[in-house]
Amino acid sequence: MIATMPFGSTGHLSTRTIFGAAALGAMRQEKADQVLEILLTYGVNHIDVAASYGDAELRVGSWMKTHRDRFFLATKTGERTAQGAGESIRRSLSRLQVKQIDMIQFHNLTDEAGWEQVFAPGGALEAAVEARDKGLVRFIGVTGHGTRAPEMHLRSLERFPFDSVLFPFNYMLMQNPDYAAGAHHLIDHCVSRGVAVQTIKAVARRRWREGDAQKHFSWYEPVKAPEALRHVVRWVLREPRIFLNTTSDATLLPLILEAADDVTDNIDALSMENAMKAHAAELEMEPIFIRGVADNV
Repeated sequence: MIATMPFGSTGHLSTRTIFGAAALGAMRQEKADQVLEILLTYGVNHIDVAASYGDAELRVGSWMKTHRDRFFLATKTGERTAQGAGESIRRSLSRLQVKQIDMIQFHNLTDEAGWEQVFAPGGALEAAVEARDKGLVRFIGVTGHGTRAPEMHLRSLERFPFDSVLFPFNYMLMQNPDYAAGAHHLIDHCVSRGVAVQTIKAVARRRWREGDAQKHFSWYEPVKAPEALRHVVRWVLREPRIFLNTTSDATLLPLILEAADDVTDNIDALSMENAMKAHAAELEMEPIFIRGVADNV
């Protein structure tokens, strides 16, 4: 079974691997149920979905009717105004078929204009706090994509005591000294304040190359070779203070969970670094976000 640890100061012991329900966005319910059943095999007890993930909330909601008590359930809103966010939260509650969501998160809050709007009078933060006060949600988090996510999350935490953050963290991104410094600073800051740290894009290989005829189940090309996939997952989880959110490519879910289930405290740092360097060269891995060049999804 995959190890658990406190999800920040929420009081919940979440599995260190969290299911990213974007994988369900275009699935029929029967197939989604089969994917969700895999979570039970590995003891995964935390699901992260979003209003914008196609039909994912509907797929999770149908399954939640018999499994609600097993999971910490989080969703996201991309709305930036109080009215829009309030409507989004109520719609998510209906789609998820629950009376309470464990956590609502502001989706990809990394652009300046959106950030200002969320925290301004009449902004989405007001709706999230109101929903929390009414018992519709329990906690409030913030997520981000791109190289600006760590610095923007630090700014967000200065304005409001969020319960969690989420940002990209993988081998290739962390080879950028500036990004790595920002990511580690954010992790240190969050841990000192009891804020949960979620990470995404662990298995990203690179952006899809033009003309690639493979089926695309995520907007980036993931690492698929089993040995390399096992190493990229273990490389992320060797940082003991963070959670790994799984990819939107559901075909890789069993391999990711198997790798996460195999993580130990005895990972040799030098051996891991050598293995990752070899995989990066062999698979021609590239960072999926580059400041000023490719910093959007």
